[in-house]
Amino acid sequence: MKSVDPRLDAAARRLRLALDLFETGEALMRQRLRQEHPALTEAEIEARLLEWLQHRPGAEFGDAAGRPVPWPRPSR
Repeated sequence: MKSVDPRLDAAARRLRLALDLFETGEALMRQRLRQEHPALTEAEIEARLLEWLQHRPGAEFGDAAGRPVPWPRPSR
């Protein structure tokens, strides 16, 4: 069996961690929506979750510090 490049292995671990964190964030938001709106059906919860994921209130321009810039950047 061929050994895996340690850099690729580390990158794979970081990606798995990021995906696990995303999944946890979704689960937490679902739970929050259920607590705040107990009358909603599961379909309505999922619809609100998708809306939240698409609009990102408070992080409309991403999570990074700095100012928004056009993308792709214009050629010079």
